[in-house]
Amino acid sequence: MHSSPPISPRLVGLLAIAAGATVANLYYSQPLLVEIASDFGVQPATVSIVPTATQLGYATGLLLLVPLGDSLERRRLIVVTTLCAVLMLFGVAFAPTLGWLTLASFLLGAVSVVPQLAVPFAAHLAAPEQRGRIVGIVMSGLLVGILLSRTLSGWIGAYTSSWRDVYLLAIGVMLMLAVLLQRTLPRLPPSRPIAYTALLASLFHLVRSEPVLRRHALVGGCGFATFSVFWTTLAFHLHHLSPDYGSEVAGMFGLIGVTGALVAPLAGRLADRVSAPLLNGGALLLVLLAFLLMGLTGTTLLGLALGVVLLDAGVQASHLSNQTRIYALHPDLRNRLNAVYMVMYFLGGAAGSALGGYAWQHAGWLAVCAVGAGFAVAGMFALFLVGRANPVAH
Repeated sequence: MHSSPPISPRLVGLLAIAAGATVANLYYSQPLLVEIASDFGVQPATVSIVPTATQLGYATGLLLLVPLGDSLERRRLIVVTTLCAVLMLFGVAFAPTLGWLTLASFLLGAVSVVPQLAVPFAAHLAAPEQRGRIVGIVMSGLLVGILLSRTLSGWIGAYTSSWRDVYLLAIGVMLMLAVLLQRTLPRLPPSRPIAYTALLASLFHLVRSEPVLRRHALVGGCGFATFSVFWTTLAFHLHHLSPDYGSEVAGMFGLIGVTGALVAPLAGRLADRVSAPLLNGGALLLVLLAFLLMGLTGTTLLGLALGVVLLDAGVQASHLSNQTRIYALHPDLRNRLNAVYMVMYFLGGAAGSALGGYAWQHAGWLAVCAVGAGFAVAGMFALFLVGRANPVAH
């Protein structure tokens, strides 16, 4: 097996920043959906296709690009995909129609896969006894990027003349990140080169042969669906509560949700010490409680804020527990294991965005909360009932 130098705190920090800055590309649109709808002259619920397309694009990139991390030199792959994100951000920023925006958003999602290359990169360099903690730190950067992207885009959308300015700023961020990654990351060659067709075929073999991977992929997909149900519809719900609650207020909820990211290092330590079902089941229970709370008190900003904290903490802890479990299966296959898991994760996110938008359009906020709670319950069923012929072993 390829031996690597131990991972330094500076390198862990850079990987966390890279994960957060790149994943932010997927979520800039969500607080801006009302403004985007106005710009293109369509109904607000119609533009929920934009985050849905972005998540479907991400799932496609995870399937087609992330497995290359097990076959190509990984620093180069990370830098090249970061530069591709720059090109796609240009496409989003200058999209002339909603159709073009949807296509550009899909392609932006497809190339914004650096977070799912950074996490296995860190896991590969970390010592086994520290892997949960190191992955937890990188995942903290990922979740902070997901949440603060909404805050940043909400503020920029409120104080500039166009929602497009958000994406112009993101272009500069990605260019600077590409330079930092090229100069700082160590070269990390694969254990052995693999033909691309064989690489993709091996993904299906992993799905067939690894019940633990199937189980945690389903759990992850349900967990991220709950996340997307809420964040895709939040801007519409806030606008319904008061026309004064624009993109800036929607973005503030991203800042509130960062408190949920603080659970990642703790969850990482727990993942090294306690059983996955205990940690994961408790996390999904938090998500269910979040939607019950927001269903009862969602007409107040305070009720929504408390729900966001519970939701983000629960989704983050469940996600980290899932990844820690699957990374322990085959150390040389971590990028492919992660690809399978994250494809299901973002397919779940796309389903959450689509069903959340549909529920909002046809039945309002209580229906949105019911859909989110339903996904949380489905995740619990998957955790405890799918592929558990020998539950003690995993």
